[in-house]
Amino acid sequence: MTDGSSLLSVRFDDARLVVVEEPNEDGVHSLPRQDRAPDSSWCSLPLADALHARIRPVGTAETVLRNWVTEGPAAAMASWDDPAAADPVRIRAGAVVIRDGRILLIGFEEDGQPYYEIPGGGVEDGETLHAAVIRELREETGLSGEVDVEVARVWKEGRREHYFLVHAEGAIGARAELDNHGGTPTWIPVDRLPTTPVWPRRLAWRIAHWHTTGRPARPAELADSISDLQAPCTW
Repeated sequence: MTDGSSLLSVRFDDARLVVVEEPNEDGVHSLPRQDRAPDSSWCSLPLADALHARIRPVGTAETVLRNWVTEGPAAAMASWDDPAAADPVRIRAGAVVIRDGRILLIGFEEDGQPYYEIPGGGVEDGETLHAAVIRELREETGLSGEVDVEVARVWKEGRREHYFLVHAEGAIGARAELDNHGGTPTWIPVDRLPTTPVWPRRLAWRIAHWHTTGRPARPAELADSISDLQAPCTW
């Protein structure tokens, strides 16, 4: 389904979000279409579960979760918003490197405000995602690493971004030898991620959650339209 005019039904059952279990993809849910009648594939998720579930389309799911967290559960009609259905303008590979309870980020400053990014960059022609994330990590931080698993796919501003848990060894390289657009590699406590201005914002909040509860069995799927990194994000 890629029709942007399609309407989805945002329904709640005792403050639980009603979703449809996708029969051919284990662990994937979708928001029901307006004209779809309830059947045995329908179920409901409490907020704590919905925040970490794979709910499609990801763009609509982002809006639904934001409204639920900030305004409470409210039935409504929603437009189909699926950035995953469009060809990406750029594919990015990012490295989630955690050591001793700290995550490696690249720090920047804009208009006197600090912000951070997860190390990574664009995938080159003919390059695999795994090769790209290791190359970008080395270029931006000086660390060598080994890919473990993919933990998230994020759609933002026409990009598709793949994030991998990476085991990295060694020390951060000399700043003059790094290629990271003038940023500074920095280790930040993982438990500070919810209040740290990090791109991508929604993923940063989840990494902190996974660090205490365990990462998901399959990559998270997220749309991220957040533009204000200083504002709190709990969805």
